[in-house]
Amino acid sequence: MSLFPAQKIVFDLDGTLIDSAPDLHAATNHVLEHIGRKTVTLDQVRHMVGYGALTLIKLGLEATGDGDEYTPEELRPVFLDYYGKNSTAHTRLFDGALDMLQHFRAAGVDLAICTNKPFLLTEPILANLGLRDLFSAVSGGDSFDFKKPDPRHILETASQMPGEGPIVMVGDSRPDIEAARAAGVPAIAVSFGYSQTPVHELAPDRVIDSLAELKTLITPA
Repeated sequence: MSLFPAQKIVFDLDGTLIDSAPDLHAATNHVLEHIGRKTVTLDQVRHMVGYGALTLIKLGLEATGDGDEYTPEELRPVFLDYYGKNSTAHTRLFDGALDMLQHFRAAGVDLAICTNKPFLLTEPILANLGLRDLFSAVSGGDSFDFKKPDPRHILETASQMPGEGPIVMVGDSRPDIEAARAAGVPAIAVSFGYSQTPVHELAPDRVIDSLAELKTLITPA
């Protein structure tokens, strides 16, 4: 088994460390009900996550009607207001997440979050789940003028972390893997996330079935 040396591990959030689909599902349906549309299922939403709130709203609109009387931009405040108040009502850590993160911090590896979720929503989620102090850098989809799959999102996030050393990206879907590949860093993908495409088909450097596997795959550099 090949190992990935790293001084910096950059994690996606939704579908990678946390199962946030139930709360994103509720927020999406809140928007749809607000404009008189039918709702979508939890399984539908699981495969809409990854590119940020605007894309999630856009896909929700496309799944529930042909009309263009509303734009994602118009509905974004409705989504963010509801989700901001309910972002951890049903969101939970995936099995093994906390133990894995603590393992790497104890080994002296720096950790970061690089998510397409808005920054102002990301911080309270991490705090509410007891994770914030484990990360030396956190960036959202609005932290820069670019976001995943733009490789600069990973590289700029990593630049905010202390020290130098090799980087590994851990994510669950196309934006994570494409950004890592373009940034020239290894991409490890979880098999249990929200990818629309089977994650093996996206050709990450490794696919894992549990977060605990990272403890043997990644070695402190």
